[in-house]
Amino acid sequence: MIDNISILIPIYNEEQYISKCIESILESDYSKENMEIILIDGGSDDNTLKIIDEYHKKYNFIKVLHNKEKIVPISMNLGIREAKGEYIIRLDAHASYPKDYFSKLVKYHKALGAANVGATILTDIRNKNVKSNAIKLILSHPFGVGNSDFRTGVTKIKEVDTVPFGCFHRSVFKQFGFYDERLVRNQDIELNKRIINGGGKIYLIPDVTCTYFARENFTDLAKNNFSNGKWNILTAYFTKTFHSLSLRHFIPLLFILSLLLPSLLTIWIPIVGWIVPLSLGSYLALVIIISLKLNSKETTPLYLVTGFFILHLSYGLGSLIGLFSVVKKYFKGIQ
Repeated sequence: MIDNISILIPIYNEEQYISKCIESILESDYSKENMEIILIDGGSDDNTLKIIDEYHKKYNFIKVLHNKEKIVPISMNLGIREAKGEYIIRLDAHASYPKDYFSKLVKYHKALGAANVGATILTDIRNKNVKSNAIKLILSHPFGVGNSDFRTGVTKIKEVDTVPFGCFHRSVFKQFGFYDERLVRNQDIELNKRIINGGGKIYLIPDVTCTYFARENFTDLAKNNFSNGKWNILTAYFTKTFHSLSLRHFIPLLFILSLLLPSLLTIWIPIVGWIVPLSLGSYLALVIIISLKLNSKETTPLYLVTGFFILHLSYGLGSLIGLFSVVKKYFKGIQ
């Protein structure tokens, strides 16, 4: 017996990516009679909905929901409540998926008795140039993404703290709750940590992969990671716990503080000023060495160094702004 699956995809202005995403799903080896695709739109004002409408005319199992709040966790919760499938699979429009993606995830979910199973991400870019190729390498390297197993890959089935684009049995949401609608970012990480803290198991499957299309310029890379860094702090604030995050999420903030705090304290304690050049020099030496080792014909060490620095700096500054926001909320609350 084939289990019914519901594929949920939050979308917003995805005209460059949505066709490739949907086509990869339609090429799946999973029975289309046992599949529904639910796209939850956050108010797209490009050609995304027109493109989807063409698919909807051909395939009645493709549905569109509308989320006027434009926040991913709200979109996911709308989709979960609408979903009819025994298994709910959360996808991203910026990715494409191999033919056996759904069949393997469902198979492993059953075999492992898991709450959630997911795949390794293969980072790629649509438009290849020296800058975008540098970003691709950066987002696949431990120095860029820390100990994020789903980005760097594993060689055997591994119990992990989070996975992207995972496969849940629908009972998981009754047992552990829905997505936290306060979280603009980190909603997947928070839900997965909540599952783990409640006794559920999450597994990363090495022979299941998908291709994620990353940002292709340094400006978009900075904006995305600034928001990620900011919402690390806000996630801890809203959930009242750090259990939903890992140490890797705060290392860029510690780097920024190693530059900022000694610079301020040097007014009263001049000797601590040496920490700034020591910290910055050590970082630059490390990033240059890694960039030289990573260098390929597709990019240059200069773009790699620049990319790493923008990634870490924007992430750390985002966390710092998030910290200021929390402090501001705290003092506002006690007034």
